[in-house]
Amino acid sequence: MIGGTKGGLTSKLHVVCDGKGRPVRPHLSPGQCSDFTGADVLLQDLPEARVLIGDKGYDSNKIRSRLLGQGITPCIPSRRNRNKKVPYSRRLYKMRHKVENLFAKLKDWRRIATRYDRCAHIFYSAVLLAATLIFWL
Repeated sequence: MIGGTKGGLTSKLHVVCDGKGRPVRPHLSPGQCSDFTGADVLLQDLPEARVLIGDKGYDSNKIRSRLLGQGITPCIPSRRNRNKKVPYSRRLYKMRHKVENLFAKLKDWRRIATRYDRCAHIFYSAVLLAATLIFWL
């Protein structure tokens, strides 16, 4: 599963998580960039998976073809402005709440929710520390 959230006005956090909602691969991109930029970095070497669930922000033909080339079935709903809607499994897409829960748990840490850190590398370190303590220890 892949998801993204804005961490203030200057950066956006993208995360690939496993089936249990634990972060596997986070990435911080500039806030003014689209979700495609974060997806390009995250899709380079994905963990072994059969299906990738993503939100509408990751809907593009390039991402879909890249996933299919890696043998991963995309479960991404079409954007509203797409001319030809791409089918997806609504039942499977309901599992995306695990990504949203991941971001909610990270934002329980006030430092992350309010973005105290001005430097992106310090904010990213705080995200990694919080994710390690919350999900892996």
